[in-house]
Amino acid sequence: MKNPKSLLRVSVIGTVLVALCCFTPILVILLGTLGLAALTGYLDYVLLPALAFFIGLTLYALWRKKQYDACGDNASTDSRNPPHE
Repeated sequence: MKNPKSLLRVSVIGTVLVALCCFTPILVILLGTLGLAALTGYLDYVLLPALAFFIGLTLYALWRKKQYDACGDNASTDSRNPPHE
């Protein structure tokens, strides 16, 4: 991905989704409705590492966006402006 904004967008959406499943009973109710309530004991083994992963991905995306903004996108501005003769 050349543009870090899409990485940032994906990581924030993933973080919010996993945090919502971790801290609310939405996933437990959904699994109970589907008849998979026996799997609720294993949610901590999946959701907490996923939350850590998405938080790390968000921090990485923020760092990349900061680097991208500091560097600037000189290649795209050069192609729009013809050279002066």
